[in-house]
Amino acid sequence: MAAKRREDRIPFFRSIQAKYALTYLLVVAAILIVMNTYPVLMAENMVFTSKESTLKQQALVVSSTLAVSETLTREGVEQTMTLLEEAQGARVLVTDASGLILYDSSTLDNRVGGYALTGEVAAALRGHDASRSEYRDRAIRTQAAVPILYHGMTLGAVYLYEHDAEQAGVLLSILSNLRYISIVICVAAVVLVALLSKTLTRNTVRLLSAIRRVREGEYSHRVESLGRDEMAQLADEFNQLTGRLQTTEEARRRFVSDASHELKTPLASIRLLTDSILQNDRVDMGTVREFVSDIGEEADRLTRISEHLLALTRLDAGPERQREPVELGTVAEKVAHMLAPLAQANGVTLKTRIEPACALLATQDDLYQVAFNLMENAIKYNQPGGRVDVAVRRLGGKASLVVCDTGVGIPAEDMPKIFDRFYRVDKARSRA
Repeated sequence: MAAKRREDRIPFFRSIQAKYALTYLLVVAAILIVMNTYPVLMAENMVFTSKESTLKQQALVVSSTLAVSETLTREGVEQTMTLLEEAQGARVLVTDASGLILYDSSTLDNRVGGYALTGEVAAALRGHDASRSEYRDRAIRTQAAVPILYHGMTLGAVYLYEHDAEQAGVLLSILSNLRYISIVICVAAVVLVALLSKTLTRNTVRLLSAIRRVREGEYSHRVESLGRDEMAQLADEFNQLTGRLQTTEEARRRFVSDASHELKTPLASIRLLTDSILQNDRVDMGTVREFVSDIGEEADRLTRISEHLLALTRLDAGPERQREPVELGTVAEKVAHMLAPLAQANGVTLKTRIEPACALLATQDDLYQVAFNLMENAIKYNQPGGRVDVAVRRLGGKASLVVCDTGVGIPAEDMPKIFDRFYRVDKARSRA
């Protein structure tokens, strides 16, 4: 049994608890990814936009200041730039219309006399404003270029470049704080997910364990239902199901015991009678005939008991038979005629009241069996001098068969169980 339970044990990574935990962790991971990307991207975009706008405004101021003559000279640009303070903190390049650098504010890498080959300068020389920002080498690098226009002609371009490590440090600090918060949230989420998934699957595990115990035959086992959710309802349904299984199993065992006893009695009588004939060589033919007649009666009893068992088996295993209109009154009259000798032998008066046109969809044999069982029981469990009234009538468009008797009746506590399989109110009285 222990080996079988080990085989039934589900590996953790295939269990519902693991699936719950994985689902929650994926949700937490998605939230953390969004939290670590969206705010940083938004902050980065705001910084980039601000820097590009600032540099472009500075470049426009320089461009408007230089656009006072038809030509740009190196000396004139240098004189003008010494008077401007707008572009302090950024590197400034001024080029002519061919891209030749006329002025460079850098003191470490002065490129005057060379050519500016950046995309922003090329766009500015075509008459367009251009700007670009990027994060590289732990710094924000921003570039902006605007054309120098004189009466619609492009005389050159103003190019500004800024290298800002301070603002990049702020962005890195934000990202570092978000990562630290994410680690704390991740650890807390793992702990909470483990506890939550175990709590959610606890009832499932208990229910699965209970199902296995019932499968092994422990029909009296019940599951304690906690809460008001679907699992609690499932536990209640399981308890009701096991209750019905327990009732059915107890009734089945009683039936098997009673059937065994009923079969044993005629078999014992048949064996006794046959032994009496075989062991007595001088028995006369009259006695033999009497014994053989008794054997036939006991064989009939065995046949009736076997037919009852086979009828139950056919009802369980056989397909549903085709229904057809059956006149209930005709069936009731036939059953009453068949049971008249039994009623007379028991001193019971059997009366019928049959209304016409009480047909219903059924099978002839099943309807006959139901009527026979009701009326036979009313006669068998009646009192000497008693009465059985059988009525067939229409009630609200339905056909009704009513069997009333003056017998001992059925106790109120047994009424809900009378349609359970094999149930008997009083086993000793029923067998008698």
